[in-house]
Amino acid sequence: MSANKEPSEQNFLSSIKVSFWTFSSRIFGLLRDISTTNLFGASLYHDIFVVVLRIPNLFRRFFAEGAFNQAFVPILSDIEKTKDPKQVKDFIDSLAGILISTLFVFTIICLLFAPFVIFIFAPGFYFDSEKQDLAVNVLRIMFPYLALISLVAFAAGIQNTHSRFSLPAATPIIFNLTLIIFALLIAPRMSTPLISLSWGVFLAGVLQLIIQFAPLKAIDRLPVPKVNLNNSDIPRFFKLIVPAVLAGGVTQINLLIDTIFASLLETGSPTWLYISDRLIQFPLGIFAIAIGTVLLPSLSRSAANKDNSQFKASLDNSFRLVIFIAIPSLIGLIYFAEPIIASLFYRGEFSEFDVIKSSYSLVFFCYGLPFFMLMKVLTPAFFSRQDTKTPFYVALFSLFLNAILNYIFAFKLGYGHAGLAIGSSLAVLASSCILFFVLMKQNLLSLSIIFHKTNFAAIFSSLIMFFAFDYFVGIDSEWMSKFYEYSGLVRISLVTVIVILSCLFYFFISKWVFRVSNKDFYL
Repeated sequence: MSANKEPSEQNFLSSIKVSFWTFSSRIFGLLRDISTTNLFGASLYHDIFVVVLRIPNLFRRFFAEGAFNQAFVPILSDIEKTKDPKQVKDFIDSLAGILISTLFVFTIICLLFAPFVIFIFAPGFYFDSEKQDLAVNVLRIMFPYLALISLVAFAAGIQNTHSRFSLPAATPIIFNLTLIIFALLIAPRMSTPLISLSWGVFLAGVLQLIIQFAPLKAIDRLPVPKVNLNNSDIPRFFKLIVPAVLAGGVTQINLLIDTIFASLLETGSPTWLYISDRLIQFPLGIFAIAIGTVLLPSLSRSAANKDNSQFKASLDNSFRLVIFIAIPSLIGLIYFAEPIIASLFYRGEFSEFDVIKSSYSLVFFCYGLPFFMLMKVLTPAFFSRQDTKTPFYVALFSLFLNAILNYIFAFKLGYGHAGLAIGSSLAVLASSCILFFVLMKQNLLSLSIIFHKTNFAAIFSSLIMFFAFDYFVGIDSEWMSKFYEYSGLVRISLVTVIVILSCLFYFFISKWVFRVSNKDFYL
C-alpha cells in the first residue's frame, strides 16, 4: 500500500470504530426514547421534556460540538504541528478558561430569565400558564447540562485531534443509560415524574464529564483552566468562532425552528416530530456524523500540510460513502416508516394514533436524509481550511428559508407537524446544493462525482432491494395488516429481521453485482 493511501485507510477504519460506538449509543438512545414515551406517551409532559431538552442541546452545538470544535480542531491541529507542547497546552488551558467562564455566565443568565427563554424557544408553552410553569421548572433543572456537555464536547475535540475517537463516540451511552434508569425505575415512583427525569439529565451530564479526565491526562492534555486573552492564538480562534456559531449548527437550528412551530400546533406535535427526527438521526448519527468526525481532523491536517490531492481524495471518497449509505436508508425508512415506529414505540401511553402521526413526519424527513448527511461532509471542507464565512452565509439563508417554508406548509397549507418536516428537508436540500457548487468552483469537488459507479450501485441496489422486499414481504400483506395485534417483542423481532436481511441483501448486490469494495471509500 502506498504512503498516500495509508492515512486514507486509517481514516476509513477510524470511521468504522466511531460508527460502531455511535451505533451502540443510538441503540441505547432508542431504548431511552422508548422508555420516556412509554412513561408519558405523546402527552403535554413528553412535549415539554423534548422541547426543553432541545434548548441546552442547541447551545451545546454552539459552544462545543458545532461551532466551537469546527473552529477549534483545525487551529489545534495546526498548533500541534507548528509549536512546542508547552504552547499547545497554554492554548488549551486558555481556551478552557474562556469556555468555562462564558458557560457559567450564560447559564446563570438563562436560569434567571427562564420564562423569557421559554418564550423565545417554545412560544406555544409560554402563553399557557400551566405549560409555562412546568416548562420553566424543567428548564431550570436541565439547563446546567449545557455547561457539562459542552465541556465533554471540548474534551472530545482534543481527543479527536490526537486520533482518539472511540471514547468520545461512546460517551453518549452514559447519558442514555442514566435516563433509561430514571424513566423505568425512578420517575414512575415519584409524584412528579417529569421533574425526576429532568434531574436524570443533569446527573447524566456530570457522569459524562467525569470519564473524560483520564484519557485527557493520558495524552497530557488535561486542561488547567485560566482566562488568558493574551495567548497569541486566541484572537485567531475568535475570528473563526463568530461565523461558525451559526454555520456549525445549521441542522440543529432548523430542527429548533421546527420545534418552535410545533409548540404552536396541537398537543403531541413536538413528540411526533421528535420521534421521526430521532429515527432520521439514526443513519445520520451512525454514519454521517462518524464520517464527519474523522474527516475534519484529516482535512485539517491536509490543509495544514498544503496537501491538496489528499484533501480532495478524502472529501471525494467520504461524499460517495455518505451517498452509498443514505440511499438505502431513505428507501427503507419511507417504505417501513409505520412498522418501524410501531415496533419501537407502540406501548404504554404511546398509541396507534401517535404512531401514524409520527410516520407522516418521518416520511417527509426521509426525503431530506441524503442532504442532512451530506452537510456533515461538506461543511468540514470549509472549516478545515478555516473558512467559516461561506457556511455562515449558507446557514443564514437556510434559516430564513426553513422558517418561511415551515409557515407555508404547516399553517397556510395545513400539513401541521408533517409540514415542518417538508420545510426542513427542502431547506437542507438548498443548503447542500449551494455548498456543493461552491466546492466545485474551488476545484475541490467535481460534478463527475455524481456519476461515480458507487452512486449508481447505491441507487440500483436499493431499488432491487425495494422490489424484492415488496414482492416477498409486502407492506399491504396479511401479516402486516395484523402488525398492531402482535406483542412488542414480535414486532421488534420482525422489523429487526427485515432490517438485517435488507442490509445483507443490499451489500450483497453492491459487492457481487456492482463490484463495490471498501477501498472505494477510503477517506
